[in-house]
Amino acid sequence: MDLFSPVALGDLKLSNRLVMAPLTRSRSGKDGVPNADVAEYYRQRASLGLIVSEATYSSFAGQGFIRQPGLVTEEQVAGWKKVTDAVHAEGGLIVAQVMHAGRATHTGTTGADHLEAPSAIAVDGQSRTYTGKYDYQVPHALTTEELPRIVEEFVTASRNAIAAGFDGVELHGANGYLLHEFLAPTSNTRTDNYGGSPENRARLVIEVVTAVANAIGAEKTSLRISPEHNIQSVIENDAEDVLATYTALVEGIAPLGLANLSILHRDLAGDLVQSLRKSFGGPVLLNTGFAEITTYEEAARVAAEGWGDAVVVGRPAIANPDLVRRWKEELPLNEPDFATFYTEGPAGYTDYPFWQN
Repeated sequence: MDLFSPVALGDLKLSNRLVMAPLTRSRSGKDGVPNADVAEYYRQRASLGLIVSEATYSSFAGQGFIRQPGLVTEEQVAGWKKVTDAVHAEGGLIVAQVMHAGRATHTGTTGADHLEAPSAIAVDGQSRTYTGKYDYQVPHALTTEELPRIVEEFVTASRNAIAAGFDGVELHGANGYLLHEFLAPTSNTRTDNYGGSPENRARLVIEVVTAVANAIGAEKTSLRISPEHNIQSVIENDAEDVLATYTALVEGIAPLGLANLSILHRDLAGDLVQSLRKSFGGPVLLNTGFAEITTYEEAARVAAEGWGDAVVVGRPAIANPDLVRRWKEELPLNEPDFATFYTEGPAGYTDYPFWQN
């Protein structure tokens, strides 16, 4: 398999197997409306086989970051429509990552009066808000009766994504946010049908994925997971439990016929990832994680060894809008400017140069 060969994910036909990772950039203002800079940023990167948008919140209570875009208001949907139009005008494909931050946020960011999580356990550390950094707060443990609302918020946001012109939706079940919090016994100590056993902890994620697939079409729906990522106090260090939990999750969604499953993990060739891939039975996107920047050699090896169907790339795509060309022609890369990752305006966002002939 070649990184630069086409591949089908659901009803999407990608021109190459390089997928832009969902990357928080905090450029959408306090109202969460993507602006002209956001449209230009994604337009520039349309040569990647598929763009996965930065995480977009499914409810105001689920906002995770300052200046994060949402898929809640009409203005947000209209802002995203300009982004998707710009990407499509360049022949690109873009799906929306839909998320709920759960307890990994702060009321100073969300404007809500409490946080929502599976259990009343705070994240260790601090959260950046509009007025500074503060200790994470103890969240409200969602009641069983509240969970259908959470599911419906994901469904509504996903419908809004399709209305905004996105080619599909990736549901965020990774990196210590709400859906991931339900999966791990360290963040989920519930005693109802959504806690305890691996099957119970996987239940809400399966319900969300199923409801969204039914609403917008399974061929437009995907899920991102990060087992054993151990981030934001979601600790998964019992290998037997991890395998049981994520097998229950994947087997629960496999019959839907989703567009893909995206897995972030440090060992892509290992037993866990490859077992989940087999259980899923459909296209799998692989991402090595946050520990180090993905190199061309690593991405090419994933393709050459057939570990997955496409490779998800983060920071190289930030600094190189023409990454596909640079890797294909073995051209030098721009270096990412970490100081501008989460600032405002075009600096370190839309001003990375394309390769000049």
